[in-house]
Amino acid sequence: MSICRRRPPCYTPPYVFQTMHKIIRELKHGEKGVAVWGLGYIGYSSMAYFARAGIRCVGFDVLEEKVRQINENGKLQHKGETALPNLDFWIGFDVEPMLHDGLIKATTNWKDLVSNEFPVHLVAVPTEKADESGQHRPYTKHLKDVFENLARYKNVKTDYPPLVIVESTLPTYILDELIIPLLAKKGLKLGKDILLGIAPRRDWFVDPDKTLKTLPRVVGGTNKETTDVMADVLGLICDTVLKADDHNHASIVKSIENAYRQMEITLANQLSVAYPDLNMKHILKLVGTKWNIGTYHPSFGTGGYCIPLAPHYVLEGAKNPAALTLLKHSVEFDDQHPERVVRSLIERGVKKVGILGVAYTSDIKVHVLSPAVKITKLLQEQGIQVKVNDPYYSERELREITGAETFVFPEGLAEFDTVLLVSGHSKYRYTNHDLIKKNLKKCTLILDNTGAWKHIDFGSTEYHEAGDRNWLKPDTEKKTPPRTARSRSKKKSRIEKKISRRK
Repeated sequence: MSICRRRPPCYTPPYVFQTMHKIIRELKHGEKGVAVWGLGYIGYSSMAYFARAGIRCVGFDVLEEKVRQINENGKLQHKGETALPNLDFWIGFDVEPMLHDGLIKATTNWKDLVSNEFPVHLVAVPTEKADESGQHRPYTKHLKDVFENLARYKNVKTDYPPLVIVESTLPTYILDELIIPLLAKKGLKLGKDILLGIAPRRDWFVDPDKTLKTLPRVVGGTNKETTDVMADVLGLICDTVLKADDHNHASIVKSIENAYRQMEITLANQLSVAYPDLNMKHILKLVGTKWNIGTYHPSFGTGGYCIPLAPHYVLEGAKNPAALTLLKHSVEFDDQHPERVVRSLIERGVKKVGILGVAYTSDIKVHVLSPAVKITKLLQEQGIQVKVNDPYYSERELREITGAETFVFPEGLAEFDTVLLVSGHSKYRYTNHDLIKKNLKKCTLILDNTGAWKHIDFGSTEYHEAGDRNWLKPDTEKKTPPRTARSRSKKKSRIEKKISRRK
């Protein structure tokens, strides 16, 4: 019997475990299916991969338009408010034939999922939300709603207990302190009436080589038996499945790996501030040629669901958070980095700024914690005129997200003295260069976050890639007074005095 810390015993009777092994056969033969809660990038791609494996899937989402599009052609548009742009490129296969084969269905009725027909559930709902200060924090309402609905299995006759796999990114304490007590309160015994585990995703939706199939998948259940069943189920679509000790270990793996990334990215930004007279992007590219060092480059700051939030999850879940001094300081610097960009712009005397891209990375529709959103609002607070453009968002969405008016690319560039190219979207990269330059005659400064325009000759217009020499004004960080010959001699004399005292 496996005892799970801070919760009731998670005992899976042998007959349950033996019966659960039938899941794989029944899934493959179409007798049972997989239910997916939330049809964003994570949930939709999970549904697509299981369908490709010949497994019947139903997906739930609250957006009627998204459900309609999936049921009509199996996929979502590249534009519009329900779009998941370029996801079909990342997935790498056509989903529409699976729709016609009856392997994919979407619904707005959650009751369709709580059925003996669907013994496997994947939970991929948003688990963060901006607070009053604009910072994104853990947000559990959607997760709690899903498990409130799943608790209805208490009154459903099933062949075996449902297996629930949480794919959403979570702090380690959420299952133990919120979800498991909720299930217990509803009368469901963990390991007997319901099996529960975590399998965080590692996908990089802009790289078709880093997919749900190819990337190693970490899984962890509330006991060993659950972990084994999870590995069998996810092994149907993932080449490599790695078993963690339990759900807490599986959960924190993703937080720690993204905390590493956050610190490395932040160090790149710190170096560019510390050495403003050097091309730090070039230096770090050379540094990255060492066999055990990754290549990082300075930027406007981190963004997205994972990297900015992961350090907070690690700090909040630690028994001894005071030991994580490096991580704490890294978070503080990263949170303040968009302000450095804005201070630099103010010191350069900018008046009208055009921002290209509100998404946190290229060719994706995710603006969560994007530095573009922070920079836009900070500039507005300083009374600077700002307009935004992003080909993957509607005008209404852009106004709601940023509070700024929109402009048309590339014609609208003509009104700005400064352009910030934040997201390296394909539209910005591949628009005719002469057409871009034609509309930049008033522009005196371009800051390029990703280097999307680095091959364009802008003539007299000042152009900087993030991280190159003097891309930020040197006085955007508190300076230490330069050491004079006298201060050096004083320091030397103090050192000499210490040596003499030791003698």
